[in-house]
Amino acid sequence: MTTAAHRPATLEDVARVAGVSRSTASRVIAGTGFASPAARELVAAAVDQLGYVPNPAARALVRGGGVRMVVAVLGASAAVLDDPYVHRVVGSAAQVCTPAGVGVALHWLPLDDPGGLARLDDRSVCGVILVNTTEELLESVPRSLRGRVVSIGVGSASVPSFDVDNVTGSEAVLRHLYATGRRRIAMVAGPRWLPCAQRPVETYRRLMRQAGMPERVLPGDFTAACGRAAADVVLRQWPDVDAIYAISDDTALGVIAGLRDAGVRVPGDVAVAGFDDIPLAGLTAPALTTASHPVGRIAAAAATALLDGRPAAPVTLFPSALVARASA
Repeated sequence: MTTAAHRPATLEDVARVAGVSRSTASRVIAGTGFASPAARELVAAAVDQLGYVPNPAARALVRGGGVRMVVAVLGASAAVLDDPYVHRVVGSAAQVCTPAGVGVALHWLPLDDPGGLARLDDRSVCGVILVNTTEELLESVPRSLRGRVVSIGVGSASVPSFDVDNVTGSEAVLRHLYATGRRRIAMVAGPRWLPCAQRPVETYRRLMRQAGMPERVLPGDFTAACGRAAADVVLRQWPDVDAIYAISDDTALGVIAGLRDAGVRVPGDVAVAGFDDIPLAGLTAPALTTASHPVGRIAAAAATALLDGRPAAPVTLFPSALVARASA
């Protein structure tokens, strides 16, 4: 039952019916602090009589567990918050947090001010998921937040890492390009400041050296605009190129657009491959060869680790596999 036709019972209603103070009713329902056996019986009876359901957010505050999880994204500007990858992280975290009565907030950490993490240290925060993590950002994690922070990307002794195995995924793509006869492969990388973006570059350089092939790397920023510009640079700097690998599908799609602008056929003249396997990758013409990136599973695992409050493994890597399509 409820106390009024359109209003559910409140904690104040429980306290009134039980004949105890609000704080006593709160302690009994939350299971924290002292309350006499008689008070516990009275509160339990009032809860049953009123059909009281504790508000999960209020209960979390009482227990000190927090009512929101923050996805904190490091980037040069607030535009990083518009990245579809970030949206997928937030959405997957929300799917995990909503049933627990925990909200998800998105927060920008300026690249030149990683110390902004200290502003997230309050009782309402149950945990922080770091995105685009750097060593400097890890070093800036306040002691009071340790145990409540995980990273999608590089981690540390006190901050567990959840990430895709982009070494294996990149190697699968590059070996596929080689197997299809490509010998002059250029690469459009990610930002130099991002550690996880350097692993595919190291993989590329290792494989090129092993095969006795030239190394041709351009910096990137994961955007389509960067890919379009990179295509122009590649064609001018290395006109004999026969494949371009971008470590972001968005960038790879930009590369295809840039090649088409220049009258270059894909894959007839130049093969193109990406990384992430975003939904659009299979819908383009030609469909994009890429490597899988289970962003949803990674973000869900990170959020679950924070909600469970149990120590996670220092590094949890999720597999990436080749998705061969028409562009390469």
